[in-house]
Amino acid sequence: MSRPLEGRVALVAGATRGAGRGIAVELGAAGATVYVTGRTTRARRSEYDRPETIEDTADLVTEAGGHGVAVPTDHLDPDQVRALVERIAREQDRLDVLVNDIWGGEALFEWDTPVWEHDLDKGLRLLRLAVETHAVTSHHALPLLLRRPGGLVVEMTDGTDEYNRETYRVNLFYDLAKASVLRMAFALGHELGPRGATAVALTPGWLRSEMMLDHFGVREDNWRDALEQVPHFAISETPRYVGRAVAALAADPDVARWNGQSLSSGRLAQVYGFTDLDGSRPDAWRYLVEVQDTGKPADPTGYR
Repeated sequence: MSRPLEGRVALVAGATRGAGRGIAVELGAAGATVYVTGRTTRARRSEYDRPETIEDTADLVTEAGGHGVAVPTDHLDPDQVRALVERIAREQDRLDVLVNDIWGGEALFEWDTPVWEHDLDKGLRLLRLAVETHAVTSHHALPLLLRRPGGLVVEMTDGTDEYNRETYRVNLFYDLAKASVLRMAFALGHELGPRGATAVALTPGWLRSEMMLDHFGVREDNWRDALEQVPHFAISETPRYVGRAVAALAADPDVARWNGQSLSSGRLAQVYGFTDLDGSRPDAWRYLVEVQDTGKPADPTGYR
């Protein structure tokens, strides 16, 4: 198997489940050493109270061919993040890829609820989890990443810059959080580019995460059963698809061409030629614009 990232070191911040786990596993499959962080461990669950743990993610990274290292970290705590980066520096003396995937806001937002009716404490915590954590992590991790040229920072969000600019996303707090991460990648591109590193924003499409599958009462092996409830779910993708997007970016010697840009898994699949686990190439954001948002019947033909 090709191992283009052998000898490279990555930090996937927020890798307990979902896109973070998919990214960590695919970086491992490409040969990287991957530090995975989160708040849910085998000894202690976060307020999500879900079964996925960072130790499980680290094991999956190792099984895929890399080396997974689980480090429990609350990315709202600067001291914990500082200690995390110091450990990576001590053990590896390098950091080649930083993926800021911290989120944790699923239980904190209310659909289509105006700001004056939305729970204020939950909205503000959502912003802290989705934006402040990314800034704290970048502050502490980027000096290590900049020790060698060619480093990559991936800011994970929901929606492309173009789509979010024209579309109201859920409510003010959610909309602001996702727009902020997009802008964070743009700003980091300006700060990192002249110093030999690259920053991008990246969004998956409709993600078949563990939580999404549970929500629809299906598993990965029978996910199409959910199409009776939500026909447009036909465009969905596994977390490994966006993981392959990150691995492709990290292995690209010309990755600087993307600096500061907003990217999607579907767009990068067309450029780099990778597929989802089923061999398809879902292009969710084009599908949303051209099919779902125009009110057309669900039909992924030509979009995956």
